Amino acid sequence: MTDRPSLDAYDAVVYDLDGTLVRLDVDWNAVARDAVARFDAHGVDAAGYDLWAMLDLADAEGLHDELEAVIADHEREGARVSARLPLADRVSSHEVPVGVCSLNCEASVRLALEAHDLADWVDAVVGRDSVATRKPDPEPLLTTLRGIDVAPGRAVFVGDSPRDRTTAERAGVAYRSVESFRFSVD
Repeated sequence: MTDRPSLDAYDAVVYDLDGTLVRLDVDWNAVARDAVARFDAHGVDAAGYDLWAMLDLADAEGLHDELEAVIADHEREGARVSARLPLADRVSSHEVPVGVCSLNCEASVRLALEAHDLADWVDAVVGRDSVATRKPDPEPLLTTLRGIDVAPGRAVFVGDSPRDRTTAERAGVAYRSVESFRFSVD
């Protein structure tokens, strides 16, 4: 294993939300079914699309706001009853600005942070609907960093997926996977 700088060696720490700090209680299959039903109501065949491809289809069909509302409703409910993950315990320990950059809608991110008493420790929040693009495009992460006034090369992004890693690489930000942290189990 190679030695990596601790998170505190950076001028900012940005976390992903779902799968990193909390686990949203969302039945993603139900979200997809509701999304397909919304498309069906408009005569658009979305069968066979995954949820993220449905967002692209919604943009092309002029249904972005309607589909975003369907997904966001599920995410907000899931955020209210989300499970706190071990890495969340580190959020309050940083002496540098902390951000959250998520593929979830901003409202659900804020609800989850509030539900787990993390909101006061987070200086910037960017969700899927905060900017015009979504991860793995670098803009959501770069917007988070602008919100805390830290250059990409001085920050670290902590996430749980290949999409998070790609986002960090494209933004010129160091990356740490949740898997790189060791947690004791009592």
